[in-house]
Amino acid sequence: MAEVVGVYATSHTPVMLNFPNAIPDADRKEIFDAFATVGDELRALRPDAVVIISDDHVHNFFLNNLPAFCIGATDFYPTPVEHWLKAEKRVLAGHGSLGAYLVTMALQEGFDPALSMDLTLDHGVLTPLELAGIAGEVAVVPILVNCVQPPLPTMSRALQWGRFLAKALRSFPEDLRIAVLATGGLSHDISTPRMGMVNEDFDRKFLALLAGGDDAALVDYAAGHVDEAGNGAEEVRTWLIAHGAARGVFEQIYYKPMPDWYTGIGLGRWALQEKA
Repeated sequence: MAEVVGVYATSHTPVMLNFPNAIPDADRKEIFDAFATVGDELRALRPDAVVIISDDHVHNFFLNNLPAFCIGATDFYPTPVEHWLKAEKRVLAGHGSLGAYLVTMALQEGFDPALSMDLTLDHGVLTPLELAGIAGEVAVVPILVNCVQPPLPTMSRALQWGRFLAKALRSFPEDLRIAVLATGGLSHDISTPRMGMVNEDFDRKFLALLAGGDDAALVDYAAGHVDEAGNGAEEVRTWLIAHGAARGVFEQIYYKPMPDWYTGIGLGRWALQEKA
């Protein structure tokens, strides 16, 4: 049976790669060091696959076909889809059999994800892998969540998805070491007059609730206040999925609001308590 060996979450923004010098040197070093810490820890866990939970930013999907959740189930993923992202064009190895298994289990458990064997992944997936120094080193299984175009899956549904993953990943019938990496948020606004405004209060409260052990309060706060943190903050759904998948205690690695990177930059891990 498979084992979940680590669960992490990070913010992402393309300006980390495109405009790294837009913030003070000391802040940039702290943030890049925090990503390097995540990379070092993931590498030490020796995962056979990393389930990476992000959103698609309307690249693979558009209004003619916009699934709430999509699971990738192939053995390779070109990236990045954005021609303007300052990152090496590469093909990430996938783990098609694990992705296909998750789709099958989801349907059996009352979830209805889309399936894709033809995804070109964007900055949401690639940026944290690049900054962690593990892009190309690990096989990935992408789970893409609609965090862009309403109607969006609810916050409570995101947590339910995480709890489903906790069960499904650990039931995979191969001796596999699996890590989970959620990426998105925290507070930020894209293409609105509020772009560049970061809601530090929302971010710190959300992170505190992740660590607080009251999942009902966490979901209620995210649902009731995410609109105060910008349209990009809808990506906290990825953190909720990781939280449900971890079945453990959240530990903050780093947080600081970075208006010149347009985003609240947070990174964290979960101390896993349960291995089923």
